[in-house]
Amino acid sequence: MIREIVQVGDPVLREKCKPVTRFDDELFRLLDDMKDTLKDAEGAGLAAPQVGVPVRAVQVDVEEGFFEFINPVIVSQKGEQSGPEGCLSVRGKAGVVVRPEKVKIVFQDRQGDKYSLVARGFFARAVCHELDHLDGVLYTDKATDVHDVDD
Repeated sequence: MIREIVQVGDPVLREKCKPVTRFDDELFRLLDDMKDTLKDAEGAGLAAPQVGVPVRAVQVDVEEGFFEFINPVIVSQKGEQSGPEGCLSVRGKAGVVVRPEKVKIVFQDRQGDKYSLVARGFFARAVCHELDHLDGVLYTDKATDVHDVDD
């Protein structure tokens, strides 16, 4: 089911999200709906607060594949990259953000199993962008040259 993507100004986007503690049908529905919503919006990532649910769950859909991260934490980062970003919750705007070139995260999957993963380049940028959402941080808080773009 496609859910509404909340927009800047909605207080849920500024909340520090709660960890996922129950890996059950309710979580599976949320994740399935998030995937449908992300595909429909043609974005690179989506965090649960962007569909109004303040829990630590994100999805990233990039060249490397589709990923779900539950309770993700960045455990190391290296390098630096600067590039353009936009956000499904900040429609019509873009800006330049400095992010790590490489990040290692630990996370759980939808069954609660633990994993680690290394992301580089745009994948790392997308991971960092989505994880920021879990702490109530929007890319516009870090961006320079925020400007209007055509949708």
